[in-house]
Amino acid sequence: MAYTQGNQQNARFSVLSSSSLSSVEHLSPNSSRFSLPNTPSINTTLGTPRPNLRPNIYDRHLNKTRTAEVSASSFAYLFSEVIQYTQKRVSGINDLERRLNTLGYRVGMRVLELNVWRSESTSKAPKREIKFLPALMSIHTQVWKAVFGKPADAIEKSVENDDEYMIVDNDPPITRNISIPRDMSQLSCSSFTAGIVEAVLDGLGFPARVTAHNTPSDTHPGRTTILIKLERSVIEREELLK
Repeated sequence: MAYTQGNQQNARFSVLSSSSLSSVEHLSPNSSRFSLPNTPSINTTLGTPRPNLRPNIYDRHLNKTRTAEVSASSFAYLFSEVIQYTQKRVSGINDLERRLNTLGYRVGMRVLELNVWRSESTSKAPKREIKFLPALMSIHTQVWKAVFGKPADAIEKSVENDDEYMIVDNDPPITRNISIPRDMSQLSCSSFTAGIVEAVLDGLGFPARVTAHNTPSDTHPGRTTILIKLERSVIEREELLK
């Protein structure tokens, strides 16, 4: 990965020698060199504490999505750090994708909970989808908007297998600032997104195995396909609901 850093330890954080430790043990906690000045009591000197002027994330209204937007550069930096951290602890590409999928699954459970709460609080007659295609459409639009700020580009069904569906994103926001080396060309960092989709499908009652695949084109070099392979029980239930 382009974000990989060296494994060398920083000299600033080297272990203290035994002589240094012995000298530290003799330091008195009451030494004037290491003591802090006494601070006045808030209740007696400063009076009533001033309210915290900094907004608290827990005080935000869950239905107001405009204030919940996250800086794209901040997310790109955080996601790159996640990949660096994970890459150092895996044995190969498959293991790295599996861990990204697991991380996305944890996010997906919370996204589903938030979307269900919003729909139930804003709709007079909320309903739970019991058919797969309407549920897939809600993932294509609502889930993608909640996570990435835009809907996905397309939904496709496999011609060969009746249990396979695909969500296509021509320009995934999470991979715009990631450069993958040639020796790791098979890696898809959108496995994180696949984990989100898998969690939402499991929560809605459509268990499936979801994976991410790089499918670049001339016009969309970052094009990604999220492959959904449903369990057979879902297909059998869909047949009964027809």
